[in-house]
Amino acid sequence: MAAYDKVLAARAKGRPTSSDFINNIFIDFTEMHGDRRFGDDAAVVAGIAMLGKMPVTVIGLEKGHDTKDKIARNFGSAHPEGYRKALRQMKLAEKFGRPVICFVDTSGAFCGIGAESRGQGQAIAENLYEMMTLKTPVISIFIGEGGSGGALALAVADEVWILENAVYSVISPEGCASILWKDSKKIKEASECLKMTADDLIKLGAVERIIAENGDFSLVYKNISKLLTETLSQYNLTQNKEKKIEDMLKKRYKKFRKIGEV
Repeated sequence: MAAYDKVLAARAKGRPTSSDFINNIFIDFTEMHGDRRFGDDAAVVAGIAMLGKMPVTVIGLEKGHDTKDKIARNFGSAHPEGYRKALRQMKLAEKFGRPVICFVDTSGAFCGIGAESRGQGQAIAENLYEMMTLKTPVISIFIGEGGSGGALALAVADEVWILENAVYSVISPEGCASILWKDSKKIKEASECLKMTADDLIKLGAVERIIAENGDFSLVYKNISKLLTETLSQYNLTQNKEKKIEDMLKKRYKKFRKIGEV
């Protein structure tokens, strides 16, 4: 598939959202609300759940399903209170030793006046800073669109995975085409230039794993559940905890430092 075809697939109507992945992979999910500063943001779903017998913290950027739901969730474009809610759950996960699993699906953070006045840039920056030093394992999975800082705010992780028809980029192809060519119709060319597909990203070292879709998401859920269980079992922090955490943080830091090396 061409890059733009992958973009269309990532945005396809009826594609499972974060809540679908959460409900089909985890059990006993209990959602938490609010950032304790301003309010609750329905574009971010966050809470605790069980992955088999393992307690985990789960966070997802949620686009919604029908029109009413999409509007309520701002089409997955989070406000600063959404990112602060996510960070609050991450810090609780760190405190209680729970791994963090993030599902990313957003065209980007909301850029309205209200969001900016409440510190959108600072909220995203704080997430990046805190996630880099979070003393618990973090896995982020791109399930649809991964747009700019709005996606990166939940993707500073020990491992970043991506579904084969998901995308991840510094800007949307429409925005890129408007800036480079002053023509939003050149989205196909922009999609190729951005190297935003799963195949491109794994070559660049921006992601660690591509997850096959095969048109049957019930199998995708089972596969992700299995992969998460296997991967997180390798982060056994019960013995020699301080040394293992130190090694994990060094590896996480080096992983992001080497992205883009020539």
